[in-house]
Amino acid sequence: MGESRNVLAAIRRDLENYVGKRVRIRANKGRRRIVEREGTLEKTYPNLFVIKLDEEYQNRRLSYTYADLLTAMVEVSVYNGKERKKLNYSASSAS
Repeated sequence: MGESRNVLAAIRRDLENYVGKRVRIRANKGRRRIVEREGTLEKTYPNLFVIKLDEEYQNRRLSYTYADLLTAMVEVSVYNGKERKKLNYSASSAS
């Protein structure tokens, strides 16, 4: 159990490096529903992180847990200029 906390803490520390950066979220909402949105990584908290969506969504925010990243229910890609870097957090790579 302590090991999983360390993994989630490592994911949080990594995401903190991207606060304020433009990101793309791909979330599995179940029943074959995939949602893709773009916005800014606004803040990280001890158990979740918040994405502020682009203007077309009028200041809407989405929050996800670090476990969502670990279980691949959510994928995050960070924009670096014109390129996109997919952040890879999976249970197999965390061991």
